[in-house]
Amino acid sequence: MTLTVFADRMSQPSRAIIIFCKVNGIDFEEVRIDLSKRQHLSPQFQEINPMKKVPAIVDGRFKLFESHAILIYLACSFPGIADHWYPADLFLRAKIHSVLDWHHSNLRSGAAGYVLNSTLGPALGLPLNPEAAAKSEKLLSASLGKIESFWLKGRGRFLLGSTQPSIADLSLVCEIMQLELVDEKDRERILGPHKRVMKWVADTKNATSPHFDQVHSVLLKVKEKLQSKKAIGETSQNVLPSKL
Repeated sequence: MTLTVFADRMSQPSRAIIIFCKVNGIDFEEVRIDLSKRQHLSPQFQEINPMKKVPAIVDGRFKLFESHAILIYLACSFPGIADHWYPADLFLRAKIHSVLDWHHSNLRSGAAGYVLNSTLGPALGLPLNPEAAAKSEKLLSASLGKIESFWLKGRGRFLLGSTQPSIADLSLVCEIMQLELVDEKDRERILGPHKRVMKWVADTKNATSPHFDQVHSVLLKVKEKLQSKKAIGETSQNVLPSKL
């Protein structure tokens, strides 16, 4: 039976799952769960994932959610997956797990919180929260610094000094790509000081080309819409006072 991936490409972990499948030639059906329309809260989707979050997969009678668990399952269950994605060596696997565990409460928390509260909130029916955005930015910057000084140590271009990407590289880089949604000056302020991180992001893109850019194209479309709405709002503010 064909693997089914339930995802919204606006979701960072959803993109990681889709890219992994495409890069590794895994035959799958992508079913979009539109977060902006609250489709993840539907009773139908709750039968797939009781936690009401994307991504989730169904492989035959087997259902699974949580992106890191899905990536590990895919790497172990499908033939022909290169060892560098999730090495057979127990010690290397343990190190990859340490990155993935760290990711949740550090990079993911900081990046998602910053983008949501500084930019994306209104698109999901939520108000912007500058105070929360500032707090998340501190965690995000600290996380980028930790990637630069610790997780990217070694001679290799990828995490843990590897010469080829793992599922951890894909998961973390997809998280950082969410910053494409924010204003260029803010993105440069946050990422600019971390040259090694930016090089690593570029290397991961290249290693998963052309699928990486194709899957992330949704971010550019959303960014254009957000900028258009912002420009209309600024124009309205400038015009209205002149009519009073």
